[in-house]
Amino acid sequence: MASKIAIPLIFLAVVYLAGTTIATGAKPSFIKSSCATVRYPAVCVKSLSPFAKTIQNSPAQLAHTALAVSLKQSQSTQDYFNKLKRFKGLKPRELSAIKDCLEVVSDSLDRVSKSIKELKTCERAKGQEFLWHMSNVQTWVSSALTDENTCTDGFGGRAMEGRIKTSVRAQIARVAHVTSNALALVNNFAKKH
Repeated sequence: MASKIAIPLIFLAVVYLAGTTIATGAKPSFIKSSCATVRYPAVCVKSLSPFAKTIQNSPAQLAHTALAVSLKQSQSTQDYFNKLKRFKGLKPRELSAIKDCLEVVSDSLDRVSKSIKELKTCERAKGQEFLWHMSNVQTWVSSALTDENTCTDGFGGRAMEGRIKTSVRAQIARVAHVTSNALALVNNFAKKH
């Protein structure tokens, strides 16, 4: 008797799960196919998949979400540097490089934040107005990426080898990867518009 009830329940569960997958399947596949065009596709899929429901199949929403992910990672990186500069036992050159990184990450944060606002304006614009706003977004995100990469320059040379340098490079790599992906997705949105 129990097996007679179990078989229909299992069938219903399979049908339900299959229907759920089919209903939401387009969103993750849209993210995966869009992320296939960026420099860090695995990072892209991992960072944007949690937002599949919001992104749907919208290139504009995908670009906006990618910028929001970059902003959040930039904020996290800024917090990291604020804590790191209070670390006891830093060499004077390390402290100086950390302060420089904090400054460029703050600039990057500002540029990505402005880009998010500009992209919202861009979505409502047409023709030359769209191109002008999109150019602003592309310039600011590109500049933010340059800022992030500039940070690691301060940790060059053998004198800076060690845990601090390794930690800083890993932190900057995370934010640079999501920002690079965001720029690629913004550029893709601009081409499709």
